Amino acid sequence: MERVTLGPIQMSRIVYGMWRIGDDPDTSPAHVEAKIEACLAQGITTMDQADIYGGYIAEAILGAALRAAPGLRDRIEIVTKCDIVAPVGRHAAARVKHYDTSAAHITASVEASLRDMATDRLDLLLIHRPDPLMDHHETGRTLDGLVASGKVRAVGVSNFRPWDISLLQSAMTSRLVTNQIELSLNCRAPFTNGDIAFLQERGIAPMAWSPLAGGQLRAEAGDGLSARLDAIVAEAGTDWTAVAVAWLLHHPARVIPVLGTNTVSRIAAISDALRVPMDRQTWFELYSLAQGHEVP
Repeated sequence: MERVTLGPIQMSRIVYGMWRIGDDPDTSPAHVEAKIEACLAQGITTMDQADIYGGYIAEAILGAALRAAPGLRDRIEIVTKCDIVAPVGRHAAARVKHYDTSAAHITASVEASLRDMATDRLDLLLIHRPDPLMDHHETGRTLDGLVASGKVRAVGVSNFRPWDISLLQSAMTSRLVTNQIELSLNCRAPFTNGDIAFLQERGIAPMAWSPLAGGQLRAEAGDGLSARLDAIVAEAGTDWTAVAVAWLLHHPARVIPVLGTNTVSRIAAISDALRVPMDRQTWFELYSLAQGHEVP
């Protein structure tokens, strides 16, 4: 599988998302290890986490697997996120869901992530959501310090708009290496609202969360899009998932899709997207059908 360079780190072009890992009836270390091995067999080496996933338990589930198989950590890259404080789990005492990009919160979140995932470093730390109360000097200084300490190899953001990125980057020496945003056939706005253009201009590869529209792609697809996807599936011998991911991979911004499933057999098929043919006209055909009209 192709590798993508994000500042000081490299990641696999497709990332395995662990958002719902805590929803699996089997969260045993052996089963989690089987999922990771299914990824590694395809060259998918990057695991996407966040402190809040599973109500603040997903990182510990991964950590249990890494403790049980110590050699596994050096075969993967770990991405995680912080700044969302929801009144569950370790933050049950919070009165209201909010964001916290203070030095104290980011530092404490990183320490908890390191402990829960049984590791001495995070390959990539993302600020999960833009914080209306962010002191960009404090946040930037904290992120720079974490990189300098070696506890975090690279930093980025998630769900930020271009101006949010510019604000935070203005107070940092370390480069923000990615923005993880919602992007799919069902969520096309970033291609035209400036989000992708901003990243592409700066050579920042975007990560795409929910590339299958949260599992709603098939349910929300009109007859025209459904028929064309079915035709491509028949030609390529894959499925809708592979075609939707191939559509994202074709973009010159070098989109990095983040896919999550708890079924090992489906994990093993994630890289099928790499063998789906995609050209300019097919890309625009799917884009137009998803919009419900041709481009102007």
